Amino acid sequence: MAWILLEALAALLVAIFIVWWTMAPKKKRPLPPSPGKEPQGPE
Repeated sequence: MAWILLEALAALLVAIFIVWWTMAPKKKRPLPPSPGKEPQGPE
């Protein structure tokens, strides 16, 4: 009986992790500057 509960808990944790991993907002990385453009900074 204990093994069934342990397996059910493990499956639940895996399912929660998968949902969290797919629904978590991705952090957008800033795009590197294009090689053809000059940097736009205060001059």
